[in-house]
Amino acid sequence: MDWIQTVIIAIVEGLTEFLPVSSTGHMIITQNLLGVPQGDAFVHAFTFIIQFGAILSVVCLYWKRFFKFDNTPAPEGSSLWQQLKHRYYFYWLLIVGVLPAIVIGLAAKKSGLLDWMLDSVLVVAIMLVVGGVFMLFCDRLFNKGSETNKVNEKRAFRIGLYQCISVIPGVSRSMATIVGGMTQGLTRQRAAEFSFFLAVPTMAGATLLDLLDLLKEDASWATTHNITMLILGCVVAFIVALLAMKWFVAFLSKYGFKAFGVYRIIVGGIILVMLLTGHSLTMVD
Repeated sequence: MDWIQTVIIAIVEGLTEFLPVSSTGHMIITQNLLGVPQGDAFVHAFTFIIQFGAILSVVCLYWKRFFKFDNTPAPEGSSLWQQLKHRYYFYWLLIVGVLPAIVIGLAAKKSGLLDWMLDSVLVVAIMLVVGGVFMLFCDRLFNKGSETNKVNEKRAFRIGLYQCISVIPGVSRSMATIVGGMTQGLTRQRAAEFSFFLAVPTMAGATLLDLLDLLKEDASWATTHNITMLILGCVVAFIVALLAMKWFVAFLSKYGFKAFGVYRIIVGGIILVMLLTGHSLTMVD
């Protein structure tokens, strides 16, 4: 990968990470369009690692929420564990929410299923269309959230289960978790914000695993060039995601998912037609 490919892919990641259109799917499509070789261990890791760069923008934008502890007294007679959970309840909810992804994600990675799907543009295109059709109707089905409903342990775990669906490229982690939150009675804005928060431990874990895998398989990838591309990709994705995230919350709260559904169907449909008619997606040799 050269620096032009890196910057373009990172911009795509930053723009799509928090939109319900599948950032992983868009990066796979973009890599194919740019002629980036698929199946390479470094390319797979790059796809996940720069996502973590985008996710760090959540910590920056919501830093008051991430570093605010509950200093109110715990109920009288609480055990040490209950006192700790009371003070660090925000982090406890993130742990509960990320547990399903740890189990399912590790299973998919060890089976080789995840790597296979990351190489399949066909899987991405199909899931873009399927997800797009679903999003045309999900506002009508699940938009019954109440401001009085907050994220608790049960809701966090169930949202975490929905997040597991996004192991399939093209589904969109953002869509899965936001819709998961809406099914639990959360408003679109509250569901979107928890989706952002949950992305931090999820992508931190995925990034760490990919780095360890890269180092175990063959450390020869760690050239000055590749490390520079990783850093550049993370910085660009971080900046772009920071700008895109604030816009997305306002747009979703006002208009819902329908526009994103139409976009997914158009993009996925075009790619399916190209693949089924034998056309290559590669624009650059």
